[in-house]
Amino acid sequence: MHKLFLRASFAALMFAQAQAAQIQFAPDTFVILGGIQDTQVASATKPTGLPTQKFNDDVSGPDRAIINFETTLAPGSILVRTAERKLYFILPNGQAIMYRVGVGREGFSWSGRNEISRKAVWPKWTPPKVMIKREAERGHIIPDFMEGGANNPLGARALYIGGTDFRIHGTTQPWSIGHAVSSGCIRMLNEHVIDLYDRVKVGAKIVVE
Repeated sequence: MHKLFLRASFAALMFAQAQAAQIQFAPDTFVILGGIQDTQVASATKPTGLPTQKFNDDVSGPDRAIINFETTLAPGSILVRTAERKLYFILPNGQAIMYRVGVGREGFSWSGRNEISRKAVWPKWTPPKVMIKREAERGHIIPDFMEGGANNPLGARALYIGGTDFRIHGTTQPWSIGHAVSSGCIRMLNEHVIDLYDRVKVGAKIVVE
């Protein structure tokens, strides 16, 4: 019963409406469509079988595939189409690798262009103080810091977007892929974000639309 209570509590927390403050960006860099804040919550369920392998060229499957793709973006760039819940890594010769992703829920969507500023393996997570305070008032205790690892909500890898709070990262909630559930970050399956991490270079262009 205790485990069921924890799972129900975290599920309720995940869908709680965030009271987010506006984040300001240079007008020529980002268009903010909703208040954004990094308010993702760790899952109460520990995932199993998280991958540690490097990528390979076998990217067949319903959630990841090499496709023909027309774009003016240079190879090595990233395009996220929020409405499609898909991320495209641009390849040479009119192709791209398509990955299904999770995107920001209503009120937390955004669009713009920037670049990948850094990458992290098993990234750490520091929830914002306003989130910790708000959830404590509701009886939910959120850690003020989490080391990287299997229970960290950022998953196996993170790619940071410019100097913002936005990231492309893994997840402890694989069922959220293909849905609009996050607080603005782009979620990927852990095996997919590992694959993307090894392909993307720091400084790569990223466009979210």
